[in-house]
Amino acid sequence: MKILIAVDGSAHSLDAVRYVIEQAGWYREKPAVELVFVHPALPHLPRMGMVVSNEQVQRYYGEEGAKALAGAKRLLDTSGLVYSEHILVGPIAESIVQHANTACCSMIALATRGMGAAANLLLGSVANRVLHLSAVPVTLVK
Repeated sequence: MKILIAVDGSAHSLDAVRYVIEQAGWYREKPAVELVFVHPALPHLPRMGMVVSNEQVQRYYGEEGAKALAGAKRLLDTSGLVYSEHILVGPIAESIVQHANTACCSMIALATRGMGAAANLLLGSVANRVLHLSAVPVTLVK
């Protein structure tokens, strides 16, 4: 079994990691984890390449991703679960679901920020979008 855990570096996303770690003993075999951080793509402005190189943009994505994954990696390292980390760039919910499909994950786990139903209707949310796009079960940790 493989579980995708999507994190954004927040304390809420670490709750999703803790949840998966706590539930790992319920499975016949310990699950493998796909630890994912998705960075929205930076806007491409005219003549941006004259000021900022593609290498600088990629380094930025890598640095931001490493910061966001650090806490989750510490938790997973102490848990003994096997994981692979991924820094993706693109639309957040779509990238999460696409990676879950590509990596043949059996489940997606991610945290919510606890917005009420009215706020979700007005603003939408990544968790809500993942629920609608995913063909595999999604566990939301509040």
